[in-house]
Amino acid sequence: MADSESENYVEGNTYHHEDFETVEPLSAHHSENGQEIPEQDEEVTTTNSLGGEEPAEEDRYAPGTWLKNVDPRVLDLIYWRDVRKTGVVFGSMLLVLLSLAFFSLLSVLAYLSLAILTVTLSFRVYKNIMAAVQKTSDGHPFKQYLDLDITLKEEKVSRVTHTVLQHINRSLLELRRLFLIEDLIDSIKFGLLLWVLTYVGAWFNGMTLIILLVVAIFTLPKVYETYKVQIDNYVNMARNQLNTVLAQVQSKVPFLKKKAKTQ
Repeated sequence: MADSESENYVEGNTYHHEDFETVEPLSAHHSENGQEIPEQDEEVTTTNSLGGEEPAEEDRYAPGTWLKNVDPRVLDLIYWRDVRKTGVVFGSMLLVLLSLAFFSLLSVLAYLSLAILTVTLSFRVYKNIMAAVQKTSDGHPFKQYLDLDITLKEEKVSRVTHTVLQHINRSLLELRRLFLIEDLIDSIKFGLLLWVLTYVGAWFNGMTLIILLVVAIFTLPKVYETYKVQIDNYVNMARNQLNTVLAQVQSKVPFLKKKAKTQ
């Protein structure tokens, strides 16, 4: 039998018989020198170059938004994830649209194609001259692009056509419902929208509206992402006010109340 200074080990705790002191084992959260060690299953977040948390790839765009079905590569352009790439795409689109606003479509296509052909031809001649001077055989400078398969696949075309037809059919049904006054309130709202569009059409032509639409696509989503909380608060306040006014109008004018749909 061991003496009183012997140690008994019970469930990981050390008990000394002579002074009955209990020495707790090292915690899983602390190392031998007392420094805290994070748990392994603790969620690890990364930080970007500006010091903020970098969102995960699947959580970068909030689910349930109206852009949720858009291709992620397009979303990266809209949200300016790569400033250089978005700047090139946005600048090119804006330049083409502004050109179409002042010149005919045929002239813009001809000049744009001529500019592209001039760049590619100059680059091809430059590479041939450099290969002749340096006595190298680098091959065709655009070989990787010539080898790309740019033909339209039947499956992809069929899928896109099916999606377009779904949107067209849904729009036709909605227009029939609005024009034939299935719901009086919705038809009145549609009429107010058309009345506003008459003024918009008087102020802007079609090309100006397209330019404004492109500018809005490349600015509004980023602005909303940056000031989401403030914008949501103001939108909710305006929506509550509008619902209150509509409820008061419907209570005073009974025939404006929506009829309950029968199951």
